[in-house]
Amino acid sequence: MNKRNLLLKKEMLLTASPKSYIFIAFALMAMIPQYPILLGAFFVCLGIFGSFQAAREAGDIFYTNMLPVEKKDVVKSKYIFTVTIQLIAWLLMYVLTELRMEFLADVVPYSINTLMNANYAYLGWNLIIFAAFNTIFVGKFFKTAYKLGIPFLMFGIASALIISLGESFHFFPGMESLNDTHFQMSQLWVFFSGIAIYIIGTVLSLIVSIKRFEKIDL
Repeated sequence: MNKRNLLLKKEMLLTASPKSYIFIAFALMAMIPQYPILLGAFFVCLGIFGSFQAAREAGDIFYTNMLPVEKKDVVKSKYIFTVTIQLIAWLLMYVLTELRMEFLADVVPYSINTLMNANYAYLGWNLIIFAAFNTIFVGKFFKTAYKLGIPFLMFGIASALIISLGESFHFFPGMESLNDTHFQMSQLWVFFSGIAIYIIGTVLSLIVSIKRFEKIDL
C-alpha cells in the first residue's frame, strides 16, 4: 500500500469523527414534506466539520506533516475524505429522489408541497452546497491549517443564501416546473449546473489549498 493510500486510510479510519458517518443519515431529509430539505446537505457538511475539528484538537495536521509524505498529499487526503462522505450522502439522496418521483409523486403530502420537492433540481442544489463547503470552509482552513470557526461561519452564511435561493426559484414566473414532483426537462439545467459547479469548485479549491498549505511553516 503506497503512502497516499495509507493517508486516506488514516483519514477514513483514525482521524474521522463518527459524526461524519452518522450525519450521512441527514440525506433522509429528502423524504420530509413541507420542510427545507436542502438542510440535509448542510448537516452532512456539519458532520465533516466534526472530523476537521477532532483532527485539529488531536494535532493531526502537525503529526501527519512529520511523516515522510508530501504536503500536497496531506491536503489531497482531506479532500478525498470530504468528497467521499459527500458523494455517499448524495447517492443516497439520489436514490430517495428517484423513489419519490417514481412512486410518491402524486401522494399527499408530497403533491401539495409548497417547499422544495425532491427532484433533479434538488439534487443539483445539494451539489452546489457541497461545492460551497469545499471552496469556502476547506479552502480557507488550509490558509492556516488551524482556524475553523470563521471559515465554517462563512460557509453557514453561504449555505443559507443558497438554500433561500433554491427555495425561492420555483416561485419565479416560468420556473414552476423546477419544483414539479415529476421529472421535467427544465430541472436538468440546475442538475448539470450543480455537477459542473461541484467539480470545478472542488478541483480549483484543491489546487489553491495545496499552494496555501505548502507556504505554512508547521
